[in-house]
Amino acid sequence: MIVKIVTLFLIGMAVLAMFGRLRMPRLGRPKKCAACGRPRIGSGPCPCGNEDT
Repeated sequence: MIVKIVTLFLIGMAVLAMFGRLRMPRLGRPKKCAACGRPRIGSGPCPCGNEDT
């Protein structure tokens, strides 16, 4: 009985993982600062202090 429950749980988790991969949006490359190369998060200035990138 416990083996059947564990098997159904694992199958359910595998199905959820497949649906999660299908629904995950494909994002492009993250924007990077031209001066220091750090990834940019949001639209604010880079933490390195370079305002024009």
